[in-house]
Amino acid sequence: MNIPEQLSKASLFDGLPAEQIGWLAQICLDQKFEKGQSIFSEGGRARGFYLMVSGKIKIFKLSPEGKEQILHIFGAGEIFGEVPVFAGGAYPANAEGIEPGRVIFFPRAEFVALIEREPSIALNMLGILSLRLRQFTHLVEDLSLKEVPGRLAAYLIYLGERSANPQALELDITKAQLASLLGTIPETLSRILAKLAQQGIIAVEGRRIRLLDRQALELLAAGVKGQI
Repeated sequence: MNIPEQLSKASLFDGLPAEQIGWLAQICLDQKFEKGQSIFSEGGRARGFYLMVSGKIKIFKLSPEGKEQILHIFGAGEIFGEVPVFAGGAYPANAEGIEPGRVIFFPRAEFVALIEREPSIALNMLGILSLRLRQFTHLVEDLSLKEVPGRLAAYLIYLGERSANPQALELDITKAQLASLLGTIPETLSRILAKLAQQGIIAVEGRRIRLLDRQALELLAAGVKGQI
């Protein structure tokens, strides 16, 4: 794998000169992971952060009863585990592969030493951290203030905005994982998907979902329940 090329494509390091990309490449490590493999655990010492090259991982927390709540699912080009690099301490959640993949690992001590020497490298990270903070704010709002149909509608709109075809999208995670991400159970998610399909708001074909009535989805995401 060409590590400098992977680094230069990542939004985290967008715009950095080749010299600084080269310095970053000297301190990072290429690592592979398998489906179901733990990458780090909540409470574990934060030894560094990761850049996704391929595959997918989930960031999640476990309740005392063992119930899993997925916080994020990350794919190629995204970073995770970066907050403790600046704050120090432990990882605040668990990370596990949901399909085989590859990451670039940045050891904390070496990375901190590098940005002390080259502080401009840290400026892009501040933007990424600000975006992540906004994402967590929306997550807390969705889980605490919206009913499950509203959370699902907001997520489908979000996927549509990221899709090449905003009216047709394909779930890149299982329905069980999506249920966990939305803070519900698979049975409830299936019921709501079926209800939305019956009302002509969406069409479900396996993992493919067509958004037939975006206005109705937006109303649902805003908290207008309708008949759901």
